[in-house]
Amino acid sequence: MERVIIENLEKYIGEKILIKGWVHRVRKLKAITFLILRDRTGMVQCVVDNNFMDISSLKLESVISIEGLLKEGTNTLNPFEVLIEKLEVLNEVQEELPIEINKKELEVNLDTMLNNRVLSLRQEKKHSIFKIQGIIAEGFREFLIKQGFTEIFTPKIVAEGAEGGTDMFEIKYFENKAYLAQSPQFYKQMMVGAGYERVFEVGAVYRAEQHNTNRHLNEYISMDLEMGFIENEEDLMKLEESLLKYILTKLENQGEKCLKILEVSLPEIKDSIPKLSFSNALEILKTQYGKTDLEGDLDPEGEKLICKYSKEKLGSEFLFLTNYPRRKRPMYTMPLGEEETRSFDLLFRGLEITTGGQRIHSYNMLIENILYKGLTPENYEGYTNTFKYGMPPHGGLAIGLERLTAQLLGLSNVRETSLFPRDRTRLTP
Repeated sequence: MERVIIENLEKYIGEKILIKGWVHRVRKLKAITFLILRDRTGMVQCVVDNNFMDISSLKLESVISIEGLLKEGTNTLNPFEVLIEKLEVLNEVQEELPIEINKKELEVNLDTMLNNRVLSLRQEKKHSIFKIQGIIAEGFREFLIKQGFTEIFTPKIVAEGAEGGTDMFEIKYFENKAYLAQSPQFYKQMMVGAGYERVFEVGAVYRAEQHNTNRHLNEYISMDLEMGFIENEEDLMKLEESLLKYILTKLENQGEKCLKILEVSLPEIKDSIPKLSFSNALEILKTQYGKTDLEGDLDPEGEKLICKYSKEKLGSEFLFLTNYPRRKRPMYTMPLGEEETRSFDLLFRGLEITTGGQRIHSYNMLIENILYKGLTPENYEGYTNTFKYGMPPHGGLAIGLERLTAQLLGLSNVRETSLFPRDRTRLTP
């Protein structure tokens, strides 16, 4: 007999079936015992006559196989249940469970949850987080492929940093010094120059920042894209707007069950995402909220306040901030005059989730900007030489997958949206 997963059981009412999964709950009554079995798709109630079989000693989370008759029945899980005819323990739990996962909420602190990560991911809400995250990444890929993008896979061991060599993890690479990649930035641009024009990548990036906050990870998943033959950064913001609408629609259609478990309502992008220049945002923060301590970038309080303004005054939980100062943006960013750049951030519910912009495509301008940033052009020749041989106007952006997931689901700590977080102090599990 072939195994049937729980979400497909309704097709087999009145038939004998085989199901496999984890023991979620056992409740013994005088005449019968109820067992809730859980697999990757959901849960089902199973029933056995105590005179036929005593299963009350089954340990929670043991892995079992059940053969039985699927019949109509009324319970809180499904309009059917399984009458157990045969039960086999495939793998019994060996120790007392360190956390209880068969409750609606996981009643432990974050460290305990992460120390017992595999077990905590079995809990319904925690499990649903990564189902949603998978749909987001799938939507990112689907949309871009439909727009003519090619998925690429770039090196994570590099000789120099894309952000100027700061906050990098140094590693020993045989006789040489190397680093873990902060970003696929250089390679994305090089692939545009290689004639692919439109490329994207979903992969890990590494930042050796000393932060230990609820919004930072030292290893995270970046959803990157780069596209050639753009007019300016407006093309990128328009593309991202369409991309986000696609992802939100996909979540509504495919993630309905998980969103319901998580008790989450998705945001709307009604028409277009509003835009504010960085200088205008600073002025609004100063005049509307009395915040005068900002110059080249926003701090967490500034991000929250300008998003509050956007929601209340502009009617949007998403906000593009544009024209960031040249001194604060990487060397590859296209200047706009002497002080500004053709760059943007996308803020959502008080947090930056995207950085993007137009890149420099002229070799001479790129070398000038590298010098302007106080860097040595010779260190970047493997990258800059590409620009000698015909690079189209181009630009791109990067979305932090964990941050986007956390903001969509209303989670306060980005570690909850990383399967096995790597932060200032955590290297295991």
